[in-house]
Amino acid sequence: MNKVLLAGRLTHDPEMRALASGKHVTQFSVATTEYAGNGKERPEYHNIVTWDRLAEICGRYLGKGQQVAIEGRIQTRTWDDDKGARHWKTEIVAGTVEMLSGRKKKDYAAESSAEPLEAAAEKDDEDAAAAAAEPMAEEVAA
Repeated sequence: MNKVLLAGRLTHDPEMRALASGKHVTQFSVATTEYAGNGKERPEYHNIVTWDRLAEICGRYLGKGQQVAIEGRIQTRTWDDDKGARHWKTEIVAGTVEMLSGRKKKDYAAESSAEPLEAAAEKDDEDAAAAAAEPMAEEVAA
C-alpha cells in the first residue's frame, strides 16, 4: 500500500502551471516537524504535486505559512539531464488537501480593501433609490 498522510505548513506559495494538454499542475512544499525528544525538533520538507481541479484550488487558495493536511501517495521520478547525469526526485502526489488554517492573508487584505468600495456602492444605490422614490411621493400628494 502506498499512502501518505501529512499535516504541516507551506514553505512558499504554490506554483501553478497549465500543460500543453490543458491539464493543470501545482507544486509546493510542506514542512513537518519530527519531535526527537529532550525538546528537540527536526524539520522535514516534502515536495507536493496536485493535478487538475485540485491543482487549481491549491493554486488559488493556498499560501505560504498556511497549515494543511494532505493525503496522497509517494512517487519517485528519475531523469537524465543533458550531461547524462541521472537525477531523482521523490514527491507526494496529493489526492486530497484540507486547509487547516483558513484563507491566505492576501485574501483577507483584498476583502478588507474592497469593503469601503462596497459600502460606497451601496450608499450610491440607496441614494439613487431614495431619489427615485421622492417624485412618486409628490405625485401621490398632488
